[in-house]
Amino acid sequence: MLRQVSFLFGNLTKNRGNFALLHTGCIMAKSKFEYVRNFESDDTCLRNCYIVVRLDGRNFHKFSEQHNFVKPNDDRALGLMSRSARSVMEDLEDIAVAYGQSDEFSFVFKRSTNWFKRRASKLMTHVASQFSSSYVFYWEEYFGGQPLLYPPGFDGRVVLYPSNRNLRDYLSWRQADCHINNLYNTAFWTLVQKGGLSTNQADKRLNGTLSADKNEILFSEFNINYNDEPALHRKGTTLIWEKVIETSTKKVTVPSEGNKEVTFTRSRRKVTSYNCDIIGDSFWDEHPDILEEDSC
Repeated sequence: MLRQVSFLFGNLTKNRGNFALLHTGCIMAKSKFEYVRNFESDDTCLRNCYIVVRLDGRNFHKFSEQHNFVKPNDDRALGLMSRSARSVMEDLEDIAVAYGQSDEFSFVFKRSTNWFKRRASKLMTHVASQFSSSYVFYWEEYFGGQPLLYPPGFDGRVVLYPSNRNLRDYLSWRQADCHINNLYNTAFWTLVQKGGLSTNQADKRLNGTLSADKNEILFSEFNINYNDEPALHRKGTTLIWEKVIETSTKKVTVPSEGNKEVTFTRSRRKVTSYNCDIIGDSFWDEHPDILEEDSC
């Protein structure tokens, strides 16, 4: 009966495109329009390179204003960014390290990764969509009853780095950018909030100043030592995988002993957060498994 149905169905459809009839009676579509796949560009990332996907908040200046973010740093918003990044890492375990500050996050895939066959478009869109949906999903956890007025957007880019030195220099660049921007914002908003200046006046006051000048303004006029500001604001957030030992106690029934509490321990990988310097060698010496050895 199945053979008769398959034969009849094959005759009915053979003139409506090129259908391949399987021996199981199922049909695999192969139409004349399939040639359009040849227009797809090959975006396979070069082998033996770290793949970095960097996300940036789209028009987040407006987004932060409309959602009343605290100036110069809103710990709720920074916490939500880190939580969203952790969600991405937990979904894509080949991300070796991630670094974020302000409204951006960089995700570093291992040199040896073969996720999505190393296709840049697939990697970038998956990271961006997972991050964006997580940002919305966890919003209430960090902002409570404050409503999310409209969906946030994040743009992304893919950059390849062939050596450990190149990758570390990239991450150092992003952390240096964090320091420069945060020092300016701290000085700027201190002048506005505590110094009574308008935003235009504060901008003019800081125009042409160096880091030492901003530190001096903060210390001499407001008794603020910038180095005492939270490391989260000055250093950004670094996420890595670490092995943790977890202990739990369960009640079990043991023959001749009755109910008994038994302690179980297990080791598992967990995404861990650091707010520390990653420009120097100390962090990398303490976590040598993050980077893969450079090939000769």
